[in-house]
Amino acid sequence: MSLNIRRVMPENKTIFGNRLELEKEIFSAVREVPNFPKEGILFKDINPIFQDSALCLRIIKHLAKHYKDKGLDAIVGVESRGFFFGFPLALELGIPFIPIRKKGKLPGEVIEERYDLEYGSAVIEVQSGALKNGDKVLVHDDVLATGGTALAAANLVSKSGAVVEGFNFIIMLGFLGGDEKLNPLNVNIYNLAVS
Repeated sequence: MSLNIRRVMPENKTIFGNRLELEKEIFSAVREVPNFPKEGILFKDINPIFQDSALCLRIIKHLAKHYKDKGLDAIVGVESRGFFFGFPLALELGIPFIPIRKKGKLPGEVIEERYDLEYGSAVIEVQSGALKNGDKVLVHDDVLATGGTALAAANLVSKSGAVVEGFNFIIMLGFLGGDEKLNPLNVNIYNLAVS
């Protein structure tokens, strides 16, 4: 199966002057939890970010500024941590937010995608008809690790007839190579913080 992907060149990640400052703030708020959800994993807990409403607002405003002229038709957010910033970003941009959920969580007819992740496998779904043929879609999640979840989300977007316009993550764990899995798609990948 081939993906419907709009080919664009990656953008200069420092295009907005406050991204590096925002990156520092994000990392000062993120908590590292060793051996979660299993032995050997160093989990990046973004929950402390939500205790700082000013930081959350800066993140949303920064992302909205970055994406305002990109011609997006919708944002898909991956359950559940992709909902935290994906939904308010969609509101700020005045476009629909489409949730991608774990298997069995959405009513009605769904499209599903099975994939491997860093500590097991999973199935995600999107409601049929939520995305329209040709919609330009941003895939949003909190953390880019190995890239399996983001790639599965892109597959769902493509199966829906929409086009992946880009990917957005609050944090990218560069040492896991998830961006390398997404780079062959030649899409815009924008991260606020890179570890």
